[in-house]
Amino acid sequence: MIRRNPNGDIPQVHETAFVDPTAILCGKIIVEANVFIGPYAVIRADEVDDDGGMEPIVIGADSNIQDGVVIHCKAGGGVNIGRGTSIAHRSIVHGPCTVGDHVFVGFNSVLFNCVVGSHSVIRHNSVVEGCEVPHSFYIPSTANIRANADLAGIERVTADVSDFSESVAHANHELVKGYKRIRNEF
Repeated sequence: MIRRNPNGDIPQVHETAFVDPTAILCGKIIVEANVFIGPYAVIRADEVDDDGGMEPIVIGADSNIQDGVVIHCKAGGGVNIGRGTSIAHRSIVHGPCTVGDHVFVGFNSVLFNCVVGSHSVIRHNSVVEGCEVPHSFYIPSTANIRANADLAGIERVTADVSDFSESVAHANHELVKGYKRIRNEF
């Protein structure tokens, strides 16, 4: 469902993207090419800053937002999801937040007020808040990262972790094609 926010902003969805009919997109949102947005995802850009403005939520090309993901902005702050990025089931990305290209965020993870560098992997049930995760970092399941100092013990992404993330992105890219084909049959 596509909705305007109180400012009158309406989501811009690229014609090659697939948005499940149960998903809700509200407000100043830009969905780029070949994005998959799964069932019951809620992406909402409707809060303004003190001057009445807001940054958009941008979902980069070839990314996938899986079932039940919530993406929201606080007080006009934006969210930028890079290209080829996977946000897994029931994760929350709350702005202001920037997630780089080819990032994997595991299910039930929470990102808030942070920057995640490209090619990083955040495994399941992790919290990343108020810090900057450098390029190619691996954050293990159930990690609680709340400051840059917490990153000192984090290892770099290994090839097998990166391969898994790439396979998820590829599978969801194929889903975009399949769901769009099915939609065109009706």
